[in-house]
Amino acid sequence: MAKNYSVLLFDLDGTLTDSGPGIINSFEYAIRKMGNDVPDKSQLRRFVGPPLEESFGKILGYSPEDTQKAIVYYREAYFEQGGVLENEVYPGIIELLDALKDHGKRLVIATSKSVKGTDIVLDHFDLRKYFEFVARPNGEDVITKTDVIDHALEQCGVTDKANALMIGDRHYDISAAKTVGIDSVGVLWGYGSREELETAGATYIVEKAEEVLSIVEL
Repeated sequence: MAKNYSVLLFDLDGTLTDSGPGIINSFEYAIRKMGNDVPDKSQLRRFVGPPLEESFGKILGYSPEDTQKAIVYYREAYFEQGGVLENEVYPGIIELLDALKDHGKRLVIATSKSVKGTDIVLDHFDLRKYFEFVARPNGEDVITKTDVIDHALEQCGVTDKANALMIGDRHYDISAAKTVGIDSVGVLWGYGSREELETAGATYIVEKAEEVLSIVEL
């Protein structure tokens, strides 16, 4: 049964746009620049979504110093060599955003992507007009995905968390929503599997963008 969610928070990479190709190519570039091989490029799909520090530091095991060096290489490929625009809006997303806006829903971006990367993508694909607020890490007091969601809710004046819904493709989105205390939708068109989303505790799981409309009371 649909619920009357009034504030919908959207992840960006893997949820609104398929940014995978540019991110994967940039990780491959950075890893090779760090002197390592990438024997199976498909394994880099797991890096679509997490913060760069986590991908290079916790997942790949780089030291703090090497993590920062690898991030510089990553951004060289992503921003200077065009990786950020190896990207496209997923099918059905524009129609979904239009429908939600037409019914008075408040839409917010909640992403771990950098300020620069987020701005380029939102402007290039003309998505910014749909969102009243863009929440992302600031390197100070907003760092984790949980911080990002908390910040978004605070800035939007959300006092009843039952009114908010997080929509994302990875366990980071779902787990953070659960920690904050809001419902979540795991989407299967991105980079997380059904098992990943179920294990993280997604309230709902959908295969197509239009299915979100059956969850949100219009």
